Amino acid sequence: MSAPQPLRRTFRTGPGDEAQRLDLLVLRRLADIPGLSRVRIQEWIEAGRVRIGGVAATRSSLRPALGTEVEVLFPHARPHPPPAAQEIPLSILFEDDWLLALDKPPGMVAHPTKGHADGTLVNALLFHLGKAEGGAGLVNRLDKGTSGVLLVAKVPDVHARLARILATREAEKEYLAAVYGPVRFPKGRIDRRILRDPQDLRRRMTSRTEGKDATTLWERLAESEDGGMALLRCRLLTGRTHQIRVHLQAEGMPVVGDPLYGEPRWRGLRDPALAAACRDFPRQALHAHRLRFPHPVTREPMEVVAPVPPDLADLLTAGRSWHGHCF
Repeated sequence: MSAPQPLRRTFRTGPGDEAQRLDLLVLRRLADIPGLSRVRIQEWIEAGRVRIGGVAATRSSLRPALGTEVEVLFPHARPHPPPAAQEIPLSILFEDDWLLALDKPPGMVAHPTKGHADGTLVNALLFHLGKAEGGAGLVNRLDKGTSGVLLVAKVPDVHARLARILATREAEKEYLAAVYGPVRFPKGRIDRRILRDPQDLRRRMTSRTEGKDATTLWERLAESEDGGMALLRCRLLTGRTHQIRVHLQAEGMPVVGDPLYGEPRWRGLRDPALAAACRDFPRQALHAHRLRFPHPVTREPMEVVAPVPPDLADLLTAGRSWHGHCF
């Protein structure tokens, strides 16, 4: 008796897909599968489980031509069913025929994952756009606990253009971060390479010699009366996973409430109201505040701003006094 054939998923590349590497393309098209990572897809490619036009791919960096059939052979488990459209309110900052800019609330998951099969931004987008899966895609990613500007491309070719823009200095990505101090200088630049932490694959770590180049610019906007907490404006010159969080932690300025890189420094704050607010803050105090970029079709300058969410605003007004301008 012959062995059972592995389960598979097949899709055909559309406009814009030819600009993407095979591993990234497969990751985007199979975003409904819980726990799927780029590393896992690269392993499948090396094992011959990803076929282009019926032929096993040889490199993760291949870019399939327009209209090519891509087949993924799964080694074990059945893929998760495609996400369903759900009527979930969206905070829309901008929308036209090509793209959508959302204000993601804290605590909302972007894609369906293990433990979050529905109630995600993807479920809400399917309902809002009235399209089948694959018609639109998230261009940038925000962690569950991070709020703020998130871009959605309505068609594949615009997704590819936006992804290229966000990967260059054409885009300015500005975040607000509430951190524990002391913050000794009014501004600074962090140049530290970032790599995966071998002891905990959820985390990243910094290095002077290993990993991917990463640069974060920061400026102190305000600080608490005792100097134990500050609000920073951060600008990303690169876009690495957890970049702001791991960079600030490495410089001795951990983000308030960060479950992976934070520290319980609220105990050292002299203002009891501010200490209580930091102790009880339920997420990393990080907000994607502003995004500037050229429109992917018209090339007109765009600026999208997500207002400071209520929980972060309350945190930054807790206690007796702040020096500087918070908002």
